[in-house]
Amino acid sequence: MSRTDQPLTILVVDDDTAVRAQLAGMLDGFGHRVIEAHNAERALEQLRRHPPDLVLLDVVMPGLDGYWLASEIRASESGGRWTPIVFLSGRDHDEDLVRGIEAGGDDYLVKPVSAQVLAAKLRAMHRLLAMQERLLDLSAQLRLSNQQLRHLSEHDTLTGLLNRRGFDERFNAAIALARRNRTPLTLILCDIDYFKPYNDSVGHAAGDRCLGEVGRLMAQMCRRPGDEVARYGGEEFALILPETPKSGAMTLARAMQRVFEAAGLPHPASPIAPHVTISGGITTCVPDDATTMEGMLTRADGALYVAKSKGRKRFFSFEMQLDTVEQLAGVAGAA
Repeated sequence: MSRTDQPLTILVVDDDTAVRAQLAGMLDGFGHRVIEAHNAERALEQLRRHPPDLVLLDVVMPGLDGYWLASEIRASESGGRWTPIVFLSGRDHDEDLVRGIEAGGDDYLVKPVSAQVLAAKLRAMHRLLAMQERLLDLSAQLRLSNQQLRHLSEHDTLTGLLNRRGFDERFNAAIALARRNRTPLTLILCDIDYFKPYNDSVGHAAGDRCLGEVGRLMAQMCRRPGDEVARYGGEEFALILPETPKSGAMTLARAMQRVFEAAGLPHPASPIAPHVTISGGITTCVPDDATTMEGMLTRADGALYVAKSKGRKRFFSFEMQLDTVEQLAGVAGAA
């Protein structure tokens, strides 16, 4: 059944009992469900309890009139959905029609209303409702498409992690939040050790699988709300860790080394281990007005460079140094 064939739920608002009865009889004969109200207050109650598809609304009523009620109905609507309103009045002046449309009405009928004219107006309202449904469906599809496009624009297709664009957006937001709350923020840049020899020895398809597995392991380590993992570029990954002080960064670095040790991803071309290992650079601060994304990235990248120059398979920061798994019990001073 198409939308234009479905019966409507119609709210009839009129202070005249005889008029309501006449309209209800005609509407019932057309196969529609009728709800009645004798004034604006009762109509608002019915609207909340039984939202109608259409309102037939008398203009002149004791107390609050139909124009007021139409304005209230329009003010309460949201989400792109609206209820068609057809005014009913014994007045047939142009200014009455104009005022009705300005108050939020969609059409205007002069009483007494004939069954033929009412049936024609209902067909028109059916078409309006059908168009509304199509517009809402299209809007929902457009929102979903935009969400999907946004996700694709911010995520790496290989690993499913944030890409550089997504990283930049989330990291800037994390800096702003940490600055506002005066809480520590940690950034870790990680690099897969000897990844080019890995690709050269087993091929790029295996290299892609390795990147995906490394990304999965890192994502498992960052499950707190606000933690983010990104594929920063090539074989490099970035971890954004809000509310993480230096001690927390040290604990996570140790845990990451244990996880990669336990995972044992084979690396046939590594001169330092038979499995995939990572090196990392860490920086932690409580951001102030001078803190920038570029500054924190430079500091973490510098720490990563030191970690790699010291033999890889380790994490380093200018505040602390975490060497290989066997040496994790000792933490060196500032470098």
